[in-house]
Amino acid sequence: MKTLVTGAGGMLANDLVTCLSESGYEVLALPHEKLDKTDLGAIRATADGFEPELIINCAAYNKVDEAESEEHQALMVNSFGVQNLCLVCQERDIPLVHFSTDYVFDGTKEAPYTIYDEPNPLGAYGRSKLLGERYVLWLLNKFYLIRTTWLFGTHGRNFIDTMLEIGQRQKKISVVNDQRGCPTWTRHLAEAVVDLIETGRYGVYHITNSEPTTWFNFAQEIFRLSGMDIELVPVTSDQFPTPAKRPLNSVLDPFPLPQLLGREMPTWREGLREYLRQRSKTKK
Repeated sequence: MKTLVTGAGGMLANDLVTCLSESGYEVLALPHEKLDKTDLGAIRATADGFEPELIINCAAYNKVDEAESEEHQALMVNSFGVQNLCLVCQERDIPLVHFSTDYVFDGTKEAPYTIYDEPNPLGAYGRSKLLGERYVLWLLNKFYLIRTTWLFGTHGRNFIDTMLEIGQRQKKISVVNDQRGCPTWTRHLAEAVVDLIETGRYGVYHITNSEPTTWFNFAQEIFRLSGMDIELVPVTSDQFPTPAKRPLNSVLDPFPLPQLLGREMPTWREGLREYLRQRSKTKK
């Protein structure tokens, strides 16, 4: 299947392109510099030349804190740009794979968020992603709208790298312990997305690694597996203020993904172990 991937320079796109290619897809992966999704003419021209049978949108404005002062830019990329992709998919009658986020929810629910729960974003980033979701729902009937959380991978900056770098400089680190979510390795996410596409079952999906945790417990496991003796101090979100308010509960209920794929997603601990193995190879 001929597949156009936007945002090819990003962490998720790199693993997706690998998984797609391994599954026999013919992939054209373009970074923002070569395909600006806010330019409808450019998307149409690319589609006319390549004639994709599927478009996967990995391009996003994901600077959560900066979005509070750059909401227009976030909206242009995460909303208007998504509308452009939807229009091209609509015109060519092909599916769109689009990635969204836990930030469309306010995090006040105690149980995991299901695909049926009503979004209520807390900040500009979440609002921009929600509008992108709505364009998909308004304009298309062939789509995979995928929400995911707390991504880490070998092709971009992430929480693990930050913790390990701080751990090289100091032996005592404060980490937030009242935000819950599911850290997700981009390779596991990419594998699940390719399997989902193969089912042909369009809709809204939550795809994360399994086993909810907190940033504090995630950091504990990072340092344990890395063999680093670091004193971690649990703090609340209020003690670690940021320009954008984070949802306290980012856990996403996976139904109906396991039922479709016939398997559960691996745990984040499995993803972390494999990521650290790959990271150690690339650092040598």
